Amino acid sequence: MGRNFGRSVGLALLLSTPGGIAIAALFALGLIDGMAALVAIAALLGLAALLAIPVVLSLARARAAIEGLGPDATPGEAAAAGYRARRLSLAARAIWPAVLRLRRSWRNHAVRAEVRLVAAEAVIAAVPEPLILIDRQRRIVRSNLAAAEFVEPGAEPRDLAAALRNPALLAAADAVLRGEEPRSVEFTLSGPVERVLRAHFARIGEPALDGAAAILSLDDVTTLKRSEQMRADFIANAGHELKTPLATLVGFIATLLGPAREDAAARERFLGIMQEQAQRMTRLVDDLLSLSRIELNEHVAPTDRVALAPLIDEVVRGLELRAGERGIRILRTLPDDLPEVQGDRDELTQIFQNLLDNAVKYGKPQSEVTVTGETGGATAELVWVAVADRGDGISSEQLPRLTERFYRVDTARSRELGGTGLGLAIVKHILNRHRGRLEIASEIGRGSTFTVWLRAARAP
Repeated sequence: MGRNFGRSVGLALLLSTPGGIAIAALFALGLIDGMAALVAIAALLGLAALLAIPVVLSLARARAAIEGLGPDATPGEAAAAGYRARRLSLAARAIWPAVLRLRRSWRNHAVRAEVRLVAAEAVIAAVPEPLILIDRQRRIVRSNLAAAEFVEPGAEPRDLAAALRNPALLAAADAVLRGEEPRSVEFTLSGPVERVLRAHFARIGEPALDGAAAILSLDDVTTLKRSEQMRADFIANAGHELKTPLATLVGFIATLLGPAREDAAARERFLGIMQEQAQRMTRLVDDLLSLSRIELNEHVAPTDRVALAPLIDEVVRGLELRAGERGIRILRTLPDDLPEVQGDRDELTQIFQNLLDNAVKYGKPQSEVTVTGETGGATAELVWVAVADRGDGISSEQLPRLTERFYRVDTARSRELGGTGLGLAIVKHILNRHRGRLEIASEIGRGSTFTVWLRAARAP
């Protein structure tokens, strides 16, 4: 009310100003006396006030009515705005239809814009590849669900470097934001398992969706890169490891075709050796293929629930005959409440098959192999299982290299016992895939302990 009064006074003064100037001029020329001038000015102000007050009140009602038609107005508020419009002056009511048409036009425009925005967001969310939108300051302003592992959903805009710290990636982003051509760059994400990503940057013509100026898409090419590396490694490793048994086979075949053709005793002995070498090559190829398969999927963690106790029991039963031949007893002391772990059953079986086979193979005759386990970690989120033998032990200098491909503490003995040099490498890569780890402790003359750490499965 006070604001309307002030506006009425101001408008009245504005309207009476020309008349006041004329009265003052007449008074200055002596055409009217002072009393007549005062009466005329008072009458002029009163008339101006009578004209100003209805105008101001009508404008105030018009403003209130228009504010009642805002984008967030409820049906009740819109109806109230229409009621206020009927109380407007004739002149104000004349513009009301135009106001309503403008409101409808803006509402339709807003609806179309919202539909386009929802459609754009739906497209971004549905893209299976990670998509990240950045503004001109290289800040992340939006991302889709697939990018959640790189960008925290719903976070405040922040520099791309806070999520992906790679110089080549950031340089490509800056170049595109400066207006250069789209860029692609490959980079490696460090972690328990390294991942290779290919980033594609493209500039957006006009800033949109929270000021986005460029779009970043990420393509995981880890599998492709690993396939290329594994192919090269397989050729190099297989060629090296198969060379000796192949040479042996070729030599014995040549002997059997030549000097020993009619020597039954030599033929029997040579065929036995050839069979051993062929079996060795079969084991080697099987292990190489197994390792290749594991490495190919190493960046994808398994999600199944696996009970370790029955799995280990199954492995132990399969090795009891071989252990008995060397007078070795396998003692299993796992708690009944050992929780399930998150993993792939076949691969976990391969872990304990390799560890227990090594323990039986390298343990001293008439000794024991023990399998123990427990829940570990401060929050009981980890499970450990240890396989201990009573073998000759391994020096501390050799422990870090045990999981390397084809590394053997005693090459001659390993080959004599049928080892391929890949068992512990397979264990390491399976544990990498399971986001677990392997700990090795050994003491010369007393034996070795291999402890596997795995993640406990979440409660269903």
